[in-house]
Amino acid sequence: MEKTTISVQELSAQMGISLQKAYELVKSPGFPTIRVGTRILVPVEGYRNWLLKQSGDDTEDASN
Repeated sequence: MEKTTISVQELSAQMGISLQKAYELVKSPGFPTIRVGTRILVPVEGYRNWLLKQSGDDTEDASN
């Protein structure tokens, strides 16, 4: 089963940024997150769409 969310730690590793920067990112407006209690989770699809928008290529289908 494919994961639908990733943790902030996984986001940090995937993006190659520090854990501190990853926490700053997930707290920034417009970044997709889900809060479950005190945990912050990042929806994989929302993250992919966010990446496309940041790269200026939001016309491509994120499912490819």
